[in-house]
Amino acid sequence: MHASSLSRRSVLAGTAVAAAAVALPLTQGQAHAAVTPATSGYRWRNAVQGGTGFITGVLFHPSVKGLAYLRTDIGGAYRWEERSGRWIPLTDHIGWDDWNLLGVEAMAVDPAHPNRLYLSLGTYAQSWAGNGAVLRSEDRGATWRRTDLTVKLGANEDGRGCGERLLVDPRDSDTLWLGTRHDGLLKSTDRGATWKAASFPATPSATGQGITLLVAAGRSVYAGWGDSDGTAGKPSLYRTSDGTSWEAVPGQPTGTAAKVPVRAAYDRHTRELYVTYADAPGPNGQSDGSVHKLRTTNGKWTEVTPVKPGGVTGDGGTDSFGYGGVAVDARDPGTVVVSTNNRWSLVDTLYRTTDGGRSWTSLKDRAVLDVSETPYLKWGADKPKFGWWIQAVGLDPYDSKHIVYGTGATLYGTRDLTRWAPQIRGVEEASVRQLISPPTGTAHLLSGSGDIGVMYHERLTASPSRGMASNPVFGTATGLSLAAAKPSYVVRAGWGDHGNGAFSNDGGRTWAPFAAQPDVAKSAPGPIATNADGSVLLWSFGTADPVYRSADNGAGWSEVATFPKGAVPVADPVDPTRFHAFDTTTGTLFASTDGGRTFTARATGLNSGDTEFQLVAAPGRSGDLWLSLKGNGLYRSTDGGATFTKVAGCRASYTLGFGKAAEGAAYPALYMVGATETVTAVYRSDDEAKSWTRINDDRHQWGWIGAAITGDPRVHGRVYIATNGRGVQYGEPA
Repeated sequence: MHASSLSRRSVLAGTAVAAAAVALPLTQGQAHAAVTPATSGYRWRNAVQGGTGFITGVLFHPSVKGLAYLRTDIGGAYRWEERSGRWIPLTDHIGWDDWNLLGVEAMAVDPAHPNRLYLSLGTYAQSWAGNGAVLRSEDRGATWRRTDLTVKLGANEDGRGCGERLLVDPRDSDTLWLGTRHDGLLKSTDRGATWKAASFPATPSATGQGITLLVAAGRSVYAGWGDSDGTAGKPSLYRTSDGTSWEAVPGQPTGTAAKVPVRAAYDRHTRELYVTYADAPGPNGQSDGSVHKLRTTNGKWTEVTPVKPGGVTGDGGTDSFGYGGVAVDARDPGTVVVSTNNRWSLVDTLYRTTDGGRSWTSLKDRAVLDVSETPYLKWGADKPKFGWWIQAVGLDPYDSKHIVYGTGATLYGTRDLTRWAPQIRGVEEASVRQLISPPTGTAHLLSGSGDIGVMYHERLTASPSRGMASNPVFGTATGLSLAAAKPSYVVRAGWGDHGNGAFSNDGGRTWAPFAAQPDVAKSAPGPIATNADGSVLLWSFGTADPVYRSADNGAGWSEVATFPKGAVPVADPVDPTRFHAFDTTTGTLFASTDGGRTFTARATGLNSGDTEFQLVAAPGRSGDLWLSLKGNGLYRSTDGGATFTKVAGCRASYTLGFGKAAEGAAYPALYMVGATETVTAVYRSDDEAKSWTRINDDRHQWGWIGAAITGDPRVHGRVYIATNGRGVQYGEPA
């Protein structure tokens, strides 16, 4: 997934953060969006895509039937509501300055106190990211108290599928343990309010994994250590029985296949601890792994690996993979489920045993997958795969046949061990890059995202029936553009194995690849723009490469030497001969009046050295440009970029878009992510930016939302917001 670049701490104590949700029936084949009234007078909900991101952890509560929690690498945490059959977001209150906290490193529940929930937050452990934090709740995430940490966590880094790294001590509900990547073991004795370093026998490094898991086994606590090299004498599993002193677990497995303990689960009936191992933390880079169990009563270790990696595949390749998730059956002794991970050749699977690991059955072999609710999971193929990046596995303690597992895009579930379907309703994790709301046609929204390309949203309340845009299928979308005077024509660009650019003549319902593309597109596809009538395309690439122009729908391309390298082309919405581009290195606006053949400099000195910006053209007007310059504010030109005037009353502007004008107004409504005074928020103006109204509130912030925003040209007041981990949020006046 993807990173943004802001960090500052603010303290929230006792703040109401959970959004109310309408109870909806669990109807096969349908998806519903939870309606959430906001205190600002707007109601907010997701444009449904369904998952679309890496599920890094899932946790059934051991003491409450129907209660479960889910974490993601960049999109926050969720609580499962059995009554409505959907996941409820718990961290949408995290705001702009705290964007780094939208990644959830670990979660923990208290078996003795069902309403208590703990989250450790921190997306990146890099120097440019802020420190982590712990949220604690007494009402299942409806309200939170927060403690800022002095260390960094890494919910979107290698090893993010390990865990859980957070644990309530089995002897004392007031005591919590938190494993970190680079700062050892932390301990709290006041239910997460304060934290101190705890003694631990292994020494952390600045680049390692540190503690990969914490698990209770009876009254003891076990900790996985991810920085061992797998050799004897360098343990990867430790334990404490008194909460003070830790020791290496005797007799533990060694070797490459047991280098990193990924997950662990305890069977309280047999008193056996099951541990999955790999030669790397994952989710990528694993090629070897194993599964072992420890009988805690006598210290005996037994290897119970279902299938050892390294075999030969049908095409003569090597069957390389590691092991990831593990869950035990709370009702049936010796019943365990484990997952393979990073098994690309033969595809990952779940193995299930009912005899303590003596024999295993692959659940993939007889699985029937139904992805009708989220068709994009076919990825342009005839049928979906069982999954990949499987490191989160959950087994319902009240239903032995209810198993769920996370993938890089969804959460699959079954209640009969054969039929599987996404159990993802309510979870939206896309990192959205581009948004278009067409003025005509069936769809009110086209979206371009990281990892899942472009989607055509016939309905906002159901995952697109056509799935991802295909022919070709993209991973990450890098560009999306509509011809303003011919809205049936749309172009897109992105990372794909069968071409990096495509066009549509039916508003984005169906696509065809460009007949040709510049060679650089394979290694650096970038933003793309079509002019007002769709007769000219400009495709931009990296800062070292020129922009390319096509006047024959992508059949031929030629360099434009005068276009500023690395800039984003912006078409005039009225005049097909005009394009614009902003050069951040010099703060210069460039313009073309000959259909993109040549560009000349106009206004200069606009950005004061800031490298991030957004240039947009007002719909239905020629030469009316708006330039968002982050902390340098918002600027406007009405003469095609010859001059710009700073907009008063706007301290910061990160992204700007337009929608249908208010009744009686002559100018389109403006929507902005920015700040009029001190608060970075979502604003609307119905009077050409003379005044602004905040339309989100403190419960609906979604971290970093600076990529894209647009209003609906057919519905006044409706706005679509691209988030970095919470999909497309759209709001309407309540």
